[in-house]
Amino acid sequence: MLVEKKKIYNPQSNETLTDRRVFNGNPHGILNFTKAKYQWALKLWDIMEANTWFPKEVDTTDDVRDYNFNLTTAEKRMYDLVWSQLISMDSFQTNNLADNINPYITAPEINAVLVRQAYEEANHSKSYAVMVEAICENTDLIYEMEKHDAVLKKKNDYISSIYEELAGDVTENKLILAMVANQILEGIYFYSGFTAIYALARAGKMLGSAQMIRFIQRDEITHLLLFQNMINSVKKERPELFTNEIIEKIYDMFEKAGELEIQWGKYITDNQIMGFTDDIITEYIHYLVDQRLVAIGLQKKYNAKHPIKWVDDFSSFNDQKSNFFESKVANYSKGSLTFDDF
Repeated sequence: MLVEKKKIYNPQSNETLTDRRVFNGNPHGILNFTKAKYQWALKLWDIMEANTWFPKEVDTTDDVRDYNFNLTTAEKRMYDLVWSQLISMDSFQTNNLADNINPYITAPEINAVLVRQAYEEANHSKSYAVMVEAICENTDLIYEMEKHDAVLKKKNDYISSIYEELAGDVTENKLILAMVANQILEGIYFYSGFTAIYALARAGKMLGSAQMIRFIQRDEITHLLLFQNMINSVKKERPELFTNEIIEKIYDMFEKAGELEIQWGKYITDNQIMGFTDDIITEYIHYLVDQRLVAIGLQKKYNAKHPIKWVDDFSSFNDQKSNFFESKVANYSKGSLTFDDF
């Protein structure tokens, strides 16, 4: 069944909150934050609003010195590749949310959160520009790396091909798979890059870059929760859509995404980064795949264990937690968020 784009304004609508649907609803077109069916969306909006940050908050002065004098050749290569890939993914996502997802979502409170996410993706792009301009040797190369690096191009081509495949005439099945593709991007494809930067910070290098990644990852957690809740809400509203064929397709998407991210993680680290081996990267990505599957009510595929729990300490914004980027205790209460919150 085709899914129609929502009307911007539809005064003839008599849709009630009970009638409201994630897609294929009949919305009035008025955004009323006092009347919402999906309370999780309002909660996410409040968290995202409270977490507002700006790239200029992060001091990159020491990172410039680290990049020029303290990084090994392998670390510098990894650092450049990480930013190139993150730049690509957030660029994809900014356009994807506006063009492929939000026009078909008919719950106004979810529309609002998707708009907020699109802003945050653009803010991430601004943060990458700040980091690359301040630190890296060749800005143009970072932004055009896929023209020179076959592995990066392969990953970007695959991710963009999935989005292109799910565009065009939008069906209910396509929209479900598009939500899953977004969950995969937010919950799998970013994580080799995040972890690589944390590994440098663990060695006492590029602490400003790691702090920037912490802010970005905190945003990505809310984005991941957004799509998990969208998928789970559709499962409740339209369980008949989740056929064995769709479930098999979802598992296949996660398997391929995991394989691609493992390949990328091995490529950027090249067995030359302290704390990483190919086996650790494989186990970590399999662990993430399992966690993302369980979050949408599916079975684990790998039963993998978390092999690098120190990453969680680096990415944490828990209250009154002594962090690795300052020699003092910092209160990050506005940023506290765990998957248990949803």
